[in-house]
Amino acid sequence: MRRSIAITGATGFVGGVLLKKLASMDWHVRALVRPSSMHKRPVQAAAKWVTGDLEDMESLRRLVAGVDAVVHCAGAVRGTTPMNFERTNVEGVARLALAARSQHPKPAFFLISSLAAREPHLSDYAASKQKGEQALVLNAGQMPWVIFRPPAVYGPGDRELLPLFRWMCRGIAPVFGSSGSRVSLLYVEDMAEAIVCSLESGMGWGRSYEVHDGHAGGYSWEDIIDALARINGRSIHQIKVPVALLRLGAALNLAAARMFDRTPMLTPGKVRELTHPDWVGDNTALTRDTGWIPQVTLDEGLRQTLRQH
Repeated sequence: MRRSIAITGATGFVGGVLLKKLASMDWHVRALVRPSSMHKRPVQAAAKWVTGDLEDMESLRRLVAGVDAVVHCAGAVRGTTPMNFERTNVEGVARLALAARSQHPKPAFFLISSLAAREPHLSDYAASKQKGEQALVLNAGQMPWVIFRPPAVYGPGDRELLPLFRWMCRGIAPVFGSSGSRVSLLYVEDMAEAIVCSLESGMGWGRSYEVHDGHAGGYSWEDIIDALARINGRSIHQIKVPVALLRLGAALNLAAARMFDRTPMLTPGKVRELTHPDWVGDNTALTRDTGWIPQVTLDEGLRQTLRQH
């Protein structure tokens, strides 16, 4: 029997890649789309699109009706207030979990959270991701669930890290935080494959998993810059950005965003995230439970990402 799955965030970065992968594996995919995002629907993958949003319980019930699994990829990454994040990252999770648990039989629920949930004190975004995880646990009832905590995910179509990578390829690399800071990364295809492996294995219910590209101990800024230099075939000059200057810029950016009703990326909370010294994940539990092993190295992932642009 052909399996069915519901996805939120399928017009976004990770969700779009997951949609294509599942459709190619003959899953029957149902995906939520806001009316304003209809033009963003991937045309290469077959899916039944359900018009609605995370604030509309009726559309969520139609999305999850009779499916075998639900993958919640949608999330807010920009905002000026806690509510900007919580509306999607907390309340949206709760509504979707309630809609899914009302089904008979209950689907498996997969929440794509963030490694930032590990440090909720750093920013409104990080706090909302932790609260979103708690909302799933609170509202899931007897429904099986799994939480993924990926680090920064990159790849073709990425709108967050790609501009930084392209700037570095021009020969200038801003360096934030201390020299001892470490960060894990993950190529988007590996993120999608981790979700698929968890789906296929039927293991790990009621667990949260960190996920990254398998490079133990993560990367320093210098490691990332060196990889880009190898791929680009030119040296890259590092410029140390004082944290005080970064904080000032973030404060001014936030004030301007509030004045003009925009949703900024650079905020004081984002600066605290950028300068946090430890964003290193651990794949051990996920690999043990599902057999998933990341395949794409940093060099190959960056090569594929930059090749598309």
